[in-house]
Amino acid sequence: MISNRQLFLNHVAQTSDSPLMLEVERAEGVYLFGPNGEKHFDLISGVSVSNVGHSHPRVVDAVKSQVDKYMHLMVYGEIIQNPQVQLASKLASLLPKPLDSVYFLNSGSEAIEGAMKLSKRHTGRTEIISFENAYHGSTQGSLSIMGSETFKHAYRPLLPDTRMLKYNNTDDLRHITSKTACVIAEPIQGEAGINAAGKTFLRKLRERCSQVGALLVFDEIQTGLGRTGKMFAFEHYGVTPDILVLAKALGGGMPLGAFIASHETMWDLTNNPVLGHITTFGGHPVSCAAGLAALNVVLDDNLINSVTKKEQIFKTIIGKHPLVKEIRSCGLIMAIELGSFDKMIKLVKFGVEKGFITDWFLFCDTAFRISPPLTITEEECQLAADLIVKGLDEINR
Repeated sequence: MISNRQLFLNHVAQTSDSPLMLEVERAEGVYLFGPNGEKHFDLISGVSVSNVGHSHPRVVDAVKSQVDKYMHLMVYGEIIQNPQVQLASKLASLLPKPLDSVYFLNSGSEAIEGAMKLSKRHTGRTEIISFENAYHGSTQGSLSIMGSETFKHAYRPLLPDTRMLKYNNTDDLRHITSKTACVIAEPIQGEAGINAAGKTFLRKLRERCSQVGALLVFDEIQTGLGRTGKMFAFEHYGVTPDILVLAKALGGGMPLGAFIASHETMWDLTNNPVLGHITTFGGHPVSCAAGLAALNVVLDDNLINSVTKKEQIFKTIIGKHPLVKEIRSCGLIMAIELGSFDKMIKLVKFGVEKGFITDWFLFCDTAFRISPPLTITEEECQLAADLIVKGLDEINR
């Protein structure tokens, strides 16, 4: 009989020639379990997806309840569906004005595409600006504004009229002009290895966009919904975007993305042409039900309040190891810099063998990622950090 491992290699399209090859039978809380009962700390959370852990009872119950009522009904936006309405209303209540109109999609990449189209439609302009080492997705449009030529060159030609600026460089902001439809930025660049905006950079970016009439788009696909110790990372900076993009944790483990703007701005997609942006499965009722349940867990259990303390446990235990060059973090999204790809990959492999899962960053392959579920306990933080230290000790021998 052919094993699942071999069937995976034979028939599931691969994204690299060296997948982790960890077989998971079930997942619960902060753990992944193998077919023989092997137990691993999930220190990635599906790359910041599982904020409330795996198989949270309230999320599972919401999914089951919604499945019993209805699943897909009609292309997005035509029928009033309670899970969409309730989740959109909840998000609007948590966001500053004028961010009150939510367009649901299936993923972060799709949400970025929608934000790009809305920006062009609203401003009547075509130029889209992003930043070096930015990651916004892998579709043709989002790839066009990715901040790494390594990942782009094989797929050119891509969208015209895009421009790349240096992140945290205020001098480069002069390139944002009256030709610019929007500037898309991550308040904390995830795949750059947790590169946070400087204290004044986002404020000056906001001022420049307002000055020339360009829309400011924040990509909070990785950082949104509590991971940084605030509900949204932009709250650390006191800067509000014109469009906010969410995904990953938004669906509580189900596929869901969204771009959010003012009602006035979003209305532009309804006319000239009508159906300016359409999706069949975007805002799937089961995904929205799961997302609402997960968001309510974050709020009801005050998970955001404990993020900083849990961050400090990891930093205190791991940070004193001689192999650790630097820890870059903002809440429970962390990059542990080892200064070497070889050391980093050894640590990742040690984790697969010894009970924890981590990985590296697309544009920073010398650091490994720690972004566990926000539900991880302080004791579990200690246990996971101790395992990482054992791995670092093994590498150092």
